[in-house]
Amino acid sequence: MSADGPLRILFELRPALDGHAGIPQETRLLFRGLSGVPNVRIAGLLQSSGRLLPAGDPPISDKGAGGIATDERVERMGRIVIALDSPFSWRGALNTVLHTIVMALRWNMKGSEALTRFEAGHFRDFLWHRLFAKTLPPEDFDAVTRQEFRIARIPWSALQICARFTKKFGPPIYARLDTRDFDLMIAETPYPATVSRETLLVVRYHDAIPLMMPHTISDRSYHHATHYMTLRHNVRSGAWFVCVSDATRRDLLSIFPEAEPRSVTIHNMVSHHFFPEKSQRERVLEIIAGHADENPGPLPHPAAPFEYLLMVSSIEPRKNHLSLIVAWEKLRIERFPVLKLVVVAGAGWHNEVIMRKFRPWMERGDLLLLKDVSSANLRRLYEHARATICPSFGEGFDFSGVEAMQSGGAVIASDIPVHREVYADAAEYFNPYSAEDLERAIFAVIENTKAGYRQDLVQRGAIVARRYAPEAVLPQWEAFLRARSAAR
Repeated sequence: MSADGPLRILFELRPALDGHAGIPQETRLLFRGLSGVPNVRIAGLLQSSGRLLPAGDPPISDKGAGGIATDERVERMGRIVIALDSPFSWRGALNTVLHTIVMALRWNMKGSEALTRFEAGHFRDFLWHRLFAKTLPPEDFDAVTRQEFRIARIPWSALQICARFTKKFGPPIYARLDTRDFDLMIAETPYPATVSRETLLVVRYHDAIPLMMPHTISDRSYHHATHYMTLRHNVRSGAWFVCVSDATRRDLLSIFPEAEPRSVTIHNMVSHHFFPEKSQRERVLEIIAGHADENPGPLPHPAAPFEYLLMVSSIEPRKNHLSLIVAWEKLRIERFPVLKLVVVAGAGWHNEVIMRKFRPWMERGDLLLLKDVSSANLRRLYEHARATICPSFGEGFDFSGVEAMQSGGAVIASDIPVHREVYADAAEYFNPYSAEDLERAIFAVIENTKAGYRQDLVQRGAIVARRYAPEAVLPQWEAFLRARSAAR
């Protein structure tokens, strides 16, 4: 990227420790993509959300690694692996509190937090299964596990708590990370620390929902406060923002207009796992049997007709499951008595009312709640659904619609700015505040006499989805990185 050598990038991998979709998926895909960009040298930053990690090797080491014997180094790396993969403990929480106090004292003495090295050679299996396997194909094993890795010992949540607590007594304290070895640091969310002067912080900004829709988020007061404080800190410290959509960028600038010259839009890339397959419909019944909720009702009989709508989303108020339930119930009563609803969902929050609406239909076997569905199986669900419904009140990007389009499915989406931007003319839109309008949209797509309209949506979706393939998105990142390298 520059005449002086490769562009050195530190890349935050913490979100990849959790979940299949959304930010975790984007983290894996972008790390893999940037690892193949010419003249870029990338290092993954390993950090726990809530656990203090042991130190790795010295930041800069030769073969002797500061005199540490090979067996001792392997044992040290093993302790890091155990800590990254361990659940919450009160002893760990106490250690985190003590080290947070030390971190604040070090900050007052103009000190910084060292990033130590994680020697991945003996632990590539852990890195693959824990960080990458949920999204990437096996062919990417070497590409991602042979990269460099750094350790940030202090948990991400401790950095947030330190800033929030010290704000009671004056300006918030954000720990200084010693990132002098890197030209850029890419953080997948607003990052609660300060990087070295030699390093440009680049925030991958997904959405402003914690600020603009705080009534829909989990642990509302905490997440609202930390998102605002950290985002404000990043803006004021000169970070760049690479937004996942123009809609997200507009939201960011409506709050921090001063970030306008340091913000761009590069859409998310979507996994290679999604493509038209022409699989057998019977495979859907096998997927449902293998991934149904722990207490399902009667499962579909193989000999019975099986038609369904699909929604892929965590169960939380912002996703608008309730409007879908109302519209689907009315369609079943008046027009499509055998139409089922399949919901692929991770754990959400504030979902008690939604689950109360779900349970009677689940007990009858008409609503099927699926969990832990692989990308390959999700592709088959998208393919055979009468339509995939994306009914959210607010999103930063919304992967499920693009995944459905890539898989040969038809999409019905709420008429919100980000859906219009991302899905373009390849979806049937409806007012998210009107269950009646959602009913209309579903009927328009799946009615037998309008089968040609559904196929037209599928064809348009295949064209739109190409915009989010890695080969379409990565050149935009290369151009951005070249510009930032030249500016420095």
